Amino acid sequence: MELIVAVYENWGIGRAGTQPIVIPEDRKHFRSVTGSATVIVSDRTMLDFPGSRPLKGRRNIILSIDPSFTCEGAEVARSIPEAVGMLKPGERAFVIGGASVYRQMLPLCERAYLTKLYCAPECDVFFPDLDSMPNWRVVEQGSVQTSGDIAYRFLTYKNDDVKTLS
Repeated sequence: MELIVAVYENWGIGRAGTQPIVIPEDRKHFRSVTGSATVIVSDRTMLDFPGSRPLKGRRNIILSIDPSFTCEGAEVARSIPEAVGMLKPGERAFVIGGASVYRQMLPLCERAYLTKLYCAPECDVFFPDLDSMPNWRVVEQGSVQTSGDIAYRFLTYKNDDVKTLS
């Protein structure tokens, strides 16, 4: 599994259920990287999607502990082991949020695709600081670019100690 996330320089990822600052280059990068892969997302994070609907062109697995939650155009898993168990061997899958799902699934991910935005809007949820984690290392680093007055960079991290569910 892999993950993709946009983080601010303080590793913040959101406030009040949404991203405080969004740049079009990140959205384009997200679409390009996730392509037609499977995405795993929490029900709460999906509510921030356009129209609060599953992402088009991808298999969507939505994590929800609400036993009555259903979603047309998506599959629902009630736990992380169930979501992982729904994946076919060799299937490319991306964890796409929210914060709790990222934290729980981070050890299971081999790669992390980050858009690092060099600004620090007020956030109430944060992504783990991969730079301080010894098993994660940068393997690709794009040049710093700008979108309006926001500097950003695309980074790829690799996890040298991927865990499996037992």
